[in-house]
Amino acid sequence: MFTESRLSQLVRFMAITLLIVISLPCQFSAAQQAESEDRTLSPYFMVLSEDSSVDRMPLEATSASVNIAGVIADVKVSQVYKNDGQNPLEAIYVFPGSTRAAVYSMKMTIGDRVLVAQVAERRAARKRYEQAKNEGRSASLLEQHRPNVFQMNVANIMPGDRIEVELKYTELLVPTDGTYEFVYPAVVGPRYSNTPESAAPASEKWVSNPYLHAGEAPPYTFDLDAILSTGLPIQQATSPSHQVNIQYDSKSYATVKLDSSEKSGGNRDFILKYQLAGGQIESGLLLFDGQPSSESTLKENEKFFLLMVQPPKQVKKDIIPPREYIFIMDVSGSMNGYPLKISKKLLKNLIGNLEPHEQFNVMLFAGASAVLSEDGSLPATSENIKSAIKLIDRQEGGGGTEILPALKRALALPKSEGISRTIVIVTDGYVDVEPKVFDLIKKNLGNANMFAFGIGTSVNRLLIEGIAHVGMGEPFVLTKPDEAEQQAENFRNYIQSPVLTNISTDFGDFDTYDVEPTAIPDVLSERPVIVFGKWKGGKKGVITLSGFTGDRQRYNQSFNAADVTPLAENSALRYLWARHRIMILDDYNQLWPEKDHVQTITKLGLKYNLLTKYTSFVAVDSIVRNTNEQEPDQVRQPTPMPMGVSNMAVGFDPVLEEKIVFAGRKLNVPDSAETLPELSIKDIVIEDQAISAEMLMSQFDYYLSSLKNNIEAQTSAGEIEIRLTITSDGLVVTAEVLRNETDTELEAVLIKNILQWHFTGQFSQRSIEVTVTFEVL
Repeated sequence: MFTESRLSQLVRFMAITLLIVISLPCQFSAAQQAESEDRTLSPYFMVLSEDSSVDRMPLEATSASVNIAGVIADVKVSQVYKNDGQNPLEAIYVFPGSTRAAVYSMKMTIGDRVLVAQVAERRAARKRYEQAKNEGRSASLLEQHRPNVFQMNVANIMPGDRIEVELKYTELLVPTDGTYEFVYPAVVGPRYSNTPESAAPASEKWVSNPYLHAGEAPPYTFDLDAILSTGLPIQQATSPSHQVNIQYDSKSYATVKLDSSEKSGGNRDFILKYQLAGGQIESGLLLFDGQPSSESTLKENEKFFLLMVQPPKQVKKDIIPPREYIFIMDVSGSMNGYPLKISKKLLKNLIGNLEPHEQFNVMLFAGASAVLSEDGSLPATSENIKSAIKLIDRQEGGGGTEILPALKRALALPKSEGISRTIVIVTDGYVDVEPKVFDLIKKNLGNANMFAFGIGTSVNRLLIEGIAHVGMGEPFVLTKPDEAEQQAENFRNYIQSPVLTNISTDFGDFDTYDVEPTAIPDVLSERPVIVFGKWKGGKKGVITLSGFTGDRQRYNQSFNAADVTPLAENSALRYLWARHRIMILDDYNQLWPEKDHVQTITKLGLKYNLLTKYTSFVAVDSIVRNTNEQEPDQVRQPTPMPMGVSNMAVGFDPVLEEKIVFAGRKLNVPDSAETLPELSIKDIVIEDQAISAEMLMSQFDYYLSSLKNNIEAQTSAGEIEIRLTITSDGLVVTAEVLRNETDTELEAVLIKNILQWHFTGQFSQRSIEVTVTFEVL
């Protein structure tokens, strides 16, 4: 038994931790939410019937053909839709894209008819598509929800139809430390959202998308082939994500084909990495003189240039100035299992290799956040490092992904004078608040350097790369545990000392305008400096890039425009320039919406034939094919769960349902988790004294400040007596209601949250039982 002092401490602890777990948001399936007026945009599981013939999955195949010439990748994506049923269909398919992609073309093929899509203002394109659908015409509509999330609608797919939709995009490949990387995103990861569906705009409805369960193969085939034409000898090419067959036709030319065993490989991003001989980077000046091709929609004869300059080698300094690191670790439901395993390995490597003179802190976040040291960062002593690693090791994924409060809390932590603060975020990025995250980072650039590690096989690269963009940093993505050590080393090398600082560009007599970027930040790694824009007049003048190397030596590199021949193959430069300009305007507009920004983005999309947030591609058949005027059945193509991501990314793990016992009866869990009223603990009985109340309270005490506004709902007064079983690892594995005098909804929500509870600390070698009597005031 406990002394009165220890009992009061434990009572306080249990009250705090109870409030913690009941404040964590839960996500449930769409079937459970259907009758709830307050359901959120959270994704849901595709419920397959016993009769597979009624499960509509119209996407038959998706494939990509990639042509990499120098530093520019041109990609053709093909999606094949079929209708094996008896009724006309409208297929809706949400799929990912590269954040750097400039989508410039789409066409639809029905039998021997090829329909070239037109770019139009978004609302006009949607109106034309809906009109065609209602008139019985086959039509396709491509819209952008995020710079890396697209939606394809294909209407009036008639029984027996096989319709192919083809889109094309181009992107610039920027090497880091001599390694080029091409990524073809294959699947959109589920996005956590606490936005009520009734309040969400139409452009956000895609978040509520059906998913297959973890481990289920995609219901469509996946294929990819690529051509590498580098101009310089290829040292090696590999794919860390898929099995591929690579054939080298010459020193600078290779073909890459996906292995036949990867037909179901559409559940993870395809990654191709390659290096040029000697670790070279393809430096130089590319010119396009604006001569339009036969397929061009451009009326103006604009000229474009791209300058890529290889920086000097990194200089390692013997003395590194004092630094402070705050490591923010995502422990939400989508990180459960495989992604969390990668995160643990990465953070243990980063923290374990800190220097004694450096300081650090660790923050964990899901629905709420926790911090290792509330009073500020700790010295990187062996004892503090062991405590941090022990805390990280005990984490299990569960709950929502509330990244904004975690970032705000990290920025508000006490900071020592004269120390450079670096915040490292480790997450899969499955959130829908990217603009708010960017806004927060932009406002705090003077307070901390921001870096993001994307974890998993299909991370939200918009968030990861966006954090790097607004924070003037470098994105890091880990798809496998064995990449953790190398990526941690890359990060250390990246931030240790700058490669080039105080960078400026002098264009001389080369008459340029609309140059991007307007200012070049310090280069912190061996990656090229890239400048691109438009030019006019004659092909003359010397371009000089200058700066200071890591050891403060003057650096200059020059290029004579007269020595460079404009090539028609460089026509992609116009799309890349326009896409970059749109990206900057769109990022800014998401943070500070302005009518002028919307109009400028729309004009750029229409002028350069690009898919944007405000322009879409639409293709309409002239033939009325659905002559019976039958409304097509709308089918949302289910998305495979990204490889390695658990079911908890979408909803509560159904396995945990078996752990719930409600006073001898099975109880249906309510549709939504209401915010609970204040509770108090009337009595507590612990089987033995294996749990240290003091140790646990020291870890969870900080939650009090974040719970003040969460206790609002009312329920009937009374008592609830619950018996918990806690394993030697600190996990709550069963929760049994012995007695309940309140309403059953409160009971169900309470139990469901407690089963996501995870203690950290010293436990005995066996499971123990704790019986708690809660009182509802």
